[in-house]
Amino acid sequence: MAEQPVILITGASSGIGAATARLFGSKGFRLVLAARSIDRLQKVAGEIESGGGKAIAIKCDIGRLNDIQHLANAALVHYKKVDILFNNAGFGRIDWLENLEPDQDIQNQISVNLTGMILLSQEILPSMIHRRSGHIVNMSSIAGLLAAPTYTIYAASKYGVRGFSDALRREVGIHNINVSVIYPGGVSTEFGKKARINRKTGVTTPPSIRLSAEDVALSVYQLVKKPRRYLIIPWQMKFIIYLSTFAPWLIDWITERYFVGPERHAR
Repeated sequence: MAEQPVILITGASSGIGAATARLFGSKGFRLVLAARSIDRLQKVAGEIESGGGKAIAIKCDIGRLNDIQHLANAALVHYKKVDILFNNAGFGRIDWLENLEPDQDIQNQISVNLTGMILLSQEILPSMIHRRSGHIVNMSSIAGLLAAPTYTIYAASKYGVRGFSDALRREVGIHNINVSVIYPGGVSTEFGKKARINRKTGVTTPPSIRLSAEDVALSVYQLVKKPRRYLIIPWQMKFIIYLSTFAPWLIDWITERYFVGPERHAR
């Protein structure tokens, strides 16, 4: 009987990462879970183990090269391979550019959201090339297709994910390795709180199209079962992306009139 595939998930201690870990664990995958919060990470791993699955928890700050190298080595030593790499770790600092701190809000955001993803992929990729098999799934955002005010650095990092993923896919396809990107809209997680979003006008993603962490986890599973280049969720966001591509002036006008103006001048 063939061994079950191995998936490495970053940012697995909460939100989308934890939901994805639980789903893949229930499907029989063997898991490597990584995050900075080892206590929360071990709790998720314990849940999976209690359900009959296999999971190891490794503390990792994806913004640190030494942590990334330790994570990749530990995963390959423990399971001898990584079939799927889900680069999920990331965070946002959402505010006007002039209000952002250069170190924590700008440099660190790019380091975690983009550079860390690139470095971990680089560490795992040689083993996939050697085996001529693998799948890298990268977490982007609608902000990686449509850049919004107050999302300057977050959007820059997520646009970077798009460029990196497209180029890598064309590099490694010859080795039978898939590279996919997922572009979710608003998700009900701790993101908003950690991003310190403070909307004076209360503008936010409408509840009717807001995703749950479980919705995104299911989309990741679908991407793994049926690989494709990218997936935009929910489907309604495709209309806004279409407008941004073919009528950017309209998106500019709407954004300035109904968001930037009211937010800048709200009391």
